[in-house]
Amino acid sequence: MRGRNIDLDFCSSEFFFVSWLDDLHLLPLVQIQDPFYIKLVKEFYMNLRIISSPNEEFALSASVKGQRINLDARILASILHIPHTGLYIFEHKKWPEVEGFHPNQILSILYPNDPNIHPNMVLTTNRLSVDHRLLHHHIVH
Repeated sequence: MRGRNIDLDFCSSEFFFVSWLDDLHLLPLVQIQDPFYIKLVKEFYMNLRIISSPNEEFALSASVKGQRINLDARILASILHIPHTGLYIFEHKKWPEVEGFHPNQILSILYPNDPNIHPNMVLTTNRLSVDHRLLHHHIVH
């Protein structure tokens, strides 16, 4: 199967999310034209396991067609083109604490018509704008 690719000319004239992808340096992600193999990708993710203990450097392992694939933090950082700065604990369903930032700033952009936004609210895609929903769909799927 061919890679994921969106028509940037059409989407740029009709939707805002292309500029958002550009600002986030994610346009190469939606311009992949190399072939990939759906069944092998699914097998990789179905067999993907965290193999590091909580106090060790993060590492993943998966098996595809009997071949073991080990990914440690350095390899993942290289693949994702991000710096390898060591262990960072991320708490699921908890907003990061950043000076000068409040979650309501983001929530008011995502849900402009909801007067009852708060950091603990349930986030659902069916209430997103068309642009935000398309961006979410393209990244997640």
